[in-house]
Amino acid sequence: MAYDPKPTRYPFPADTASHYIDINMDRGIKFDKDYPYVDKSSGFNFRRALVFFLLNVIVFPVAAIRLGLKTNGKKNLKKHKETLKKGVISCSNHIHFWDYICIMRAIRPKKPYVLAWDKNINGETGTLMRLVGGIPIPKNDIHASHAFGDCVGGMLDGGWLHVYAEGSMWEFYRPIRPFKNGAAYLACKFGKPILPIAFSYREPGFIRKKIFRQTALLTVNIGEPLFPDETLRHIDRVTDLQRRSHEAVCALAGFGPGENIYPPVYNDSKRIDYYTDEYGKKDGERG
Repeated sequence: MAYDPKPTRYPFPADTASHYIDINMDRGIKFDKDYPYVDKSSGFNFRRALVFFLLNVIVFPVAAIRLGLKTNGKKNLKKHKETLKKGVISCSNHIHFWDYICIMRAIRPKKPYVLAWDKNINGETGTLMRLVGGIPIPKNDIHASHAFGDCVGGMLDGGWLHVYAEGSMWEFYRPIRPFKNGAAYLACKFGKPILPIAFSYREPGFIRKKIFRQTALLTVNIGEPLFPDETLRHIDRVTDLQRRSHEAVCALAGFGPGENIYPPVYNDSKRIDYYTDEYGKKDGERG
């Protein structure tokens, strides 16, 4: 059985897609039809290249040491190189403030983009998030949604998009929460594969646990691409890919038939008390 860090730092919401981190700043940016969801300006690209240089030289080594980072499955990137270079959507569980840094390190030299909560882009770290590829998801504006979709579709013509299909970050949470259908919808709409990636945990040693108070060491597990089933109707194609990508992430994270922690797939089963007794069948047990 894989290591379970049993996080206690935060109480998790009752809704598995909800955020529990407060964003204390609003820069007033409007994510409308005129917003550059994928900024192609020369100035932005120069700053983005500089940030990726600093990531490779400083941030990636620090993250690897601090998180005890390991990567499994890099051979799949090489094996499917020709497929991935045509455009791909990766999806994973979302379990750490630095987990996108881990993703970028695992797939380098690729420079991915990532779908981001609009409040994060409008918050204090929004500029940095944009430079590492953050694309805000607009809300309640059909014209903005069309502009967003056009930008994402153009970027996926040879680009890499990462999606946190659970919808929010829950630090060191082990079960794979229900997936929203956004990643599968985009994959089916633009005819791209989904590459499942899962974070799993390793128990830290005495020094890391007792002196540095480290909750867990992280492992990035990379799977093989999953393709939309073109024989299905569009709505069924999305649901099928959503289900298969969720199952693949669960398997990569170390969940198997012998474990009694296998969460629901669909976004209409988001209650935390859906899970087994260990993870909160009794309301409030885990927060």
